[in-house]
Amino acid sequence: MTASEFDERFDAGEDLSSHYDLDNATRPGLEQRRVSVDFPVWMVHRLDVIARRLGVTRQSVIKVYISEKLKKEIL
Repeated sequence: MTASEFDERFDAGEDLSSHYDLDNATRPGLEQRRVSVDFPVWMVHRLDVIARRLGVTRQSVIKVYISEKLKKEIL
């Protein structure tokens, strides 16, 4: 099937899920990369308090905070 045929069938509302290779699907730009960051003890304690209150991990709190700040930055 060509790309234009695929587009036409998609636009017509046809279920094309059998044509997807979901086992090998990726989301470009969302791959994970491990980084190491050192925080002062007082920050770790504050992050832990917030994480416990929200019922999530410290890592989740850090990711959300950094994500929110990065979204506000104008490039």
